[in-house]
Amino acid sequence: MYSDWSANLLVLVATAATVALVVLVHYEGLHWISVRLARPAHGVRRRKVLIGVYGVILLHVSEIWLFGCAIWGLLHIPGAGSIAGDTQDGLLDAVYLSATTFSTLGFGDLVPLGPIRFICGTEALSGFILITWSASFLYLEMREFWRRA
Repeated sequence: MYSDWSANLLVLVATAATVALVVLVHYEGLHWISVRLARPAHGVRRRKVLIGVYGVILLHVSEIWLFGCAIWGLLHIPGAGSIAGDTQDGLLDAVYLSATTFSTLGFGDLVPLGPIRFICGTEALSGFILITWSASFLYLEMREFWRRA
């Protein structure tokens, strides 16, 4: 299963590239949200809470899709692995696996096999870090906002 070192290397490179892209998207997304929250409020100031929360949710959904697309692409590489379970090995199955992995929920109805387990394990760690980063960001933004209110 792991004798194809070129497939293993490809999974490693794809994992590193995906993590780098997701962290960059998260950083820039939080910066964009922060700039929007700092603008003078038009109407009810409480809407800023919703903008922050919805913005962070959209960031996480886009990051799940980035990991899902990377997993889906790797599934097309011979020797890179597969997904076990009730799956059609389609893009939406890869995104679903990504969502359960990113959130560290891990239902277990879809299970990565072979070298792609590395990207899934790394996604769980990345998801945990990014979710806590988002929680810290929202806490700091809302604390500052509520202090001004």
